[in-house]
This record gives sequence, structure tokens and C-alpha cells, in this order.
Amino acid sequence: MVMVTSMTGYGRETVDLEETRISLEVRAVNHRFLDISTKMPRSFLFLEDKMKKVIQQSIRRGKIDIFVTVDGEGLVSQKLKVDWNLVDQYMERLEEMQARYGLSGELTVDLVTKLEEVFTVQEEEQDESRLESTLLTTLGAAVEKVVQMRAQEGAALKQDMLDRLSRIHQVIDKLSGRREIVIESYRERIKARIEQYVEEELKAEESRILQDVALLAEKGDITEEITRLRSHIEQFNDTMENKDAIGRRLDFIVQEMHREVNTIGSKSNDAKISEWVVLLKSEIEKIKEQVQNVE
Repeated sequence: MVMVTSMTGYGRETVDLEETRISLEVRAVNHRFLDISTKMPRSFLFLEDKMKKVIQQSIRRGKIDIFVTVDGEGLVSQKLKVDWNLVDQYMERLEEMQARYGLSGELTVDLVTKLEEVFTVQEEEQDESRLESTLLTTLGAAVEKVVQMRAQEGAALKQDMLDRLSRIHQVIDKLSGRREIVIESYRERIKARIEQYVEEELKAEESRILQDVALLAEKGDITEEITRLRSHIEQFNDTMENKDAIGRRLDFIVQEMHREVNTIGSKSNDAKISEWVVLLKSEIEKIKEQVQNVE
């Protein structure tokens, strides 16, 4: 089923790996492109590219944040290593110093523990392949929740935009029907003004007057704008049925709709048309706000 998809979503999953609990969160918000960032322990960084590929398989646009937290004993064990060769050298040198300079005192364990160079802490990680499989599977489950939430919100966005497009269509029909009334109004106003000054010559000048009326009506004719506006609505509806990421395409169409409505407003001196133009602008602006969250 083809549907409009929102860019906002959230998914969370947890998994237990021996004595460790891994919590994984995926948050998605609006963004012009697909931007993925991760926040997780250093021991997981070798999986960062593969995690991003999991996101790319399901999400095409948006700012995606992945958070991985670890509770419990941890997946990395630490062991203390002693450099016995270095200890032997220390002891030999210290004994040589005692003999050479006649120094008294015993070489104790306390002395050796102060030699930081001979001790190192080494980390031993769990099997990487097991960790990779567990983490990527858990991420996939969290992403699925994000996708479901984005689909649900997208359905609501689509319905809201369809309702507003329907209201816009109704206003456009009114605008189209108003055209002849506006032209007749131009004609009557021009005649009335001329009759005030040259009432007796009106009939002789009627042909020229009608030409002026026609010219004025042409300048105020909104037929082309109405036609393009209807076309934009049709394009908008068709685009919403597209399977690809459609947000930027819808945003462009909305801008064109706004342009046509502005032109209609600038052409008309009719109060009713001006009222409808304000209504159209309001509905288009609300559609534009909704489009900002479409993938």
C-alpha cells in the first residue's frame, strides 16, 4: 500500500547478552536529507557503518539518532598484566645500586607496586560476531517501530492535506464562477463613470468603451491562474501516491500554488475574490507546514 510517510518516529528495544543488558533507541526528526549519527560505547564503534546501513534500508530522509547504552557487568572484561621482564630488570638494577653504594634496606613488594610501568590493564572483548548479530537484530526491531510510527503519522498528515486540498478546490470553483460577474461589474462601473460626464455621447462611444472593458477584463482575468492551480492540486495528489521520498517535491508544488494565488490576489479588485484569496493562502500555508514533516 502506497502511503505518505512522516519523518518523525521513535523506537526502542532491549536485549540481554549474558550478564549485560543492551538498550537501543532510534529517534527520527525532520531533515532535508538522511543524516545518521550514533552515540554508543567505544567497544561498539566497529559496527557503526553496518548500523547505518540498517537504517538506510528502511529510511530515506530525516535526522536519525541512534543511542546504545549498556547496563550490567559490561561486554569488556579487564585483566591486569605484569611485565615480568621489566620487573627483573628493576630488581637487578636496584641490587646493583645497593652493592655499589652500600645502601641498606630491603627490596619490598610495596616498592615494586609503585613501578607503574610494569602493570598494564588489558581489555578482552566478547566474540565480535555474536555481538554484531545481536546488536544489528535489535537495531532492526527498533527501526521497525520507527517505521510504523512514521507510517501512522504519515497517514494522518495525508488525510489532513487531502481535506485542505478539497476545501481549496471548492474555493477555486467559486473563483471560476465569479469571473463573469467581475467582468460585468467592470463594464457597469465604467459606464456609470462615463455617464456622469458625457451622457449624451455614450452610445457613440460605446464601441470604444466595450474595448476598454475587454482590455480591463483581460488584465484582471484569472483563468490561467485557476487552470494552473487545478493542475498543481492534481500533481500534489499524484505525488502523494508515489513510493519514493516525496517531501521536497510536495514542497515545490506548494510554492507554485502559493505563487498562483498571489497572482490572483494582485489581479483582482473584487472584494469577494480577495476574501477567497485570503482563505486559499491560509489553507496552502497549513499544507506547507504539514509537508515539512513528509519524508
